[in-house]
Amino acid sequence: MDATYVGIDVSKDRLDVHVAPSGLAFAVVRDGKGVGELMARLTEMSASVIAVEATGGFETVVAAGLAAAGLPVVVVNPAQVRAFARALGKRAKTDPIDAAVIAGFAAATKPVPRALPDADTRLLADLVARRRQIVEMIGAERQREKRASAKARKSIARLLRALEKELSVLDRDIDESVRGSPVWRETEDLLKSVPGIGDITARTMIAELPELGNLDRRQIAALAGLAPWTRQSGQWRGKSFIGGGRASVRSALFVAAMVAARHNPVLKPFHQRLIAAGKAKKVALVAVARKLLTILNAIIRDRKPWQSA
Repeated sequence: MDATYVGIDVSKDRLDVHVAPSGLAFAVVRDGKGVGELMARLTEMSASVIAVEATGGFETVVAAGLAAAGLPVVVVNPAQVRAFARALGKRAKTDPIDAAVIAGFAAATKPVPRALPDADTRLLADLVARRRQIVEMIGAERQREKRASAKARKSIARLLRALEKELSVLDRDIDESVRGSPVWRETEDLLKSVPGIGDITARTMIAELPELGNLDRRQIAALAGLAPWTRQSGQWRGKSFIGGGRASVRSALFVAAMVAARHNPVLKPFHQRLIAAGKAKKVALVAVARKLLTILNAIIRDRKPWQSA
C-alpha cells in the first residue's frame, strides 16, 4: 500500500488538511474541539508523516496535540515548502492549496518525525529568545547613542536602564528554570564542563536544541546549520557554505567557538592547524564550531563530562 502523507496549513482560525496520495481534503476550526476532531480522523488514517507548517506560533498547540496522541507529526520550514511550490510551478496560494503543497513536500522529502519539546522546554526557549531580543535592543540603542543629540541621549539612557533591568529579570528567570530542574541542571553542568561553554551557550543548547545527544553528528550539525553545502556541476567546483538550521543555536556556537579556539586544549591546536594549513579564519572558526557541537552531542549522549585526554 502507498504511504499516506498529510499536510496541514495552519491559520489563526482554521486548519486546512490535505491527504496524499488520496487527495482527501477537509478543514476544521482551530480550537480544542477542532483539534480533537482532527486527531480522531488522522488516527484512523495511519499516516506515515503529518507535516504542519510553522506559522508564527499558531502551529504549536496543533503539533503538540497531535504528538501527544502518538501521531507522527513534524513541523516543516515554510521557506522550504514555498521553494518546493515554486519548483512545481504552483503560483496560486490559498489555504487548501498550501495544505496540498505541504503534503506533497512531506511525500517528496519524507522528513523524520521527532519528539517535540515539552511545555517546560518551550517555556525556557521563549525566555532565551526574549533575552536575545533584549540584548539586540540594547545593542541597537547603544549604536544610536553614539550619534544622538544631548536630549536624545537622555531618552536612550532611560530606555537602556529599563532594558538592562529587564535583562536582569530574564536572567534570573532562566537561572531559576534551569537550576530548578534536576535534568536540566545536570545537562547544563555537563555542557559547561567543556572549556569555552558558558551559561548562555549551555542554556541556548538546552532550550533551542533539545535533540542534542539523540542524533548523530551529521544530523545535529544540519539542525544547527553547520553542515556544509557542496556546490559543484561537471568540472566546476564552487565553495562549500553553511546555512539554514537554527540561527540562534549557530550564533551561540560561534561565540563559544571563538572562546574555545583560544582556550580549549583540544580545539585550540585544531584551530591553529587549520590556520597554518592556509584555511581562512572564518572557515577555521566554522570547523571549530562544528567540532565543538560534535563534542557537546557526544557528552550529552553519554552523560559524561568533558575529558581532554
